[in-house]
Amino acid sequence: MNSLTEIKQRFGIIGNSPGLERALNKAMQVAGTDISVLVSGESGVGKESIPRIIHSQSHRKHNKYIAVNCGAIPEGTIDSELFGHEKGSFTGATAARKGYFEEADGGTIFLDEVGELPLSTQVRLLRVLETGEFIKVGSSQLLKTDVRIVAATNVELMTAIQKGKFREDLYYRLNTVEIHLPALRERKEDIHLIFRKFAADFADKYHVPPVRLDRDAVEVLSAYYWPGNIRQLRNLSEQLSVVEREKEINGNVLMQYLPDSGRGGVPALYKKDEATASGDFSNEREILYKILFDMRKDIADLKKLTGELMTNEEISEEWKSDNHSLINRIYQEDLGVERSESMMPLRKSSPSMPVYEDDDTTLQSTYDAQHETVEDSPITLQEKELEMIKRALDRNNNKRKDAAKELGISERTLYRKIKQYNL
Repeated sequence: MNSLTEIKQRFGIIGNSPGLERALNKAMQVAGTDISVLVSGESGVGKESIPRIIHSQSHRKHNKYIAVNCGAIPEGTIDSELFGHEKGSFTGATAARKGYFEEADGGTIFLDEVGELPLSTQVRLLRVLETGEFIKVGSSQLLKTDVRIVAATNVELMTAIQKGKFREDLYYRLNTVEIHLPALRERKEDIHLIFRKFAADFADKYHVPPVRLDRDAVEVLSAYYWPGNIRQLRNLSEQLSVVEREKEINGNVLMQYLPDSGRGGVPALYKKDEATASGDFSNEREILYKILFDMRKDIADLKKLTGELMTNEEISEEWKSDNHSLINRIYQEDLGVERSESMMPLRKSSPSMPVYEDDDTTLQSTYDAQHETVEDSPITLQEKELEMIKRALDRNNNKRKDAAKELGISERTLYRKIKQYNL
């Protein structure tokens, strides 16, 4: 039996993620037996490689290997395709024909999208699995076959069973051993390796230099949800190879090729138990409210600090007079500290302006917070937003995806903000 490395090289499998290697090792372990195998995983993860590996490592490797896409065969002809038919058994049957199970006798049959089989065909398949017997369409003669069946599905068969669309006995007969291939987003360490392989292949095919990704682009690539898995990654690589003249791809360019679809497909850290971003407008609003609440907290902390200072007997009246403008601005009222005519309040207030209590944790007036004016060194929302972004980047060692997570926004919004503020 070949080693895992040899298997990867032979079948063009790239990656070293634990989930991938677990699946490959299980395929090699069951290859020497005749038990049925069910390969599960999302569409586009490369499930077709597993039955080929199993067949190549089994004692059937010198006999036929036939792959059948059950979802691509019309319901009216699938029995004929799988089990064959006799001449005249239906309109158009001008001659007898062997089915796949008869052709693959002694070999392996791969039934892709097995969940799409009609119930009547599932009954026939169950009989083949249990006894190795089948009957051609339009015939009464019982035939025998010796085939190894490997099935694959991208749907949840237990759900299909509950809906009455798949037979439970067939499920357990097929699922003697299940091999699960992880989605591409669960193999983040492999994504860039696979992309580079595709880029090199397309560079040879189209006679162009291979595209390369900078650090930001690699982060975008790893953070994307990849609803189409490896198939989508291959298409992306081909598009970049053909369309982009500049072969050094940055994050902004790469994001133009990633559709905003598939459970929040914009670049963002994916967690199964968290909802993805609901759109740029929502993200802008959330960061705005976060800025305003942080400003409110800063003011509350400053009021507490100045209150402690004012009650400190060691603080001189001269200090209190010199800082009267600041104190008056914080508390929005005259505290009775003597001051000169030149010490005017920095903050203009009006009867309509709300006064915030120290223990009030809610934003009582978003409008007033956005529109309050100061005569000296105003702090704008843009400045506060810029400060928050800088702090988040510093705390996360300039890792943008972690900073975006901390800020509660998508990476796409963070990238745009960084570009807007020229960080």
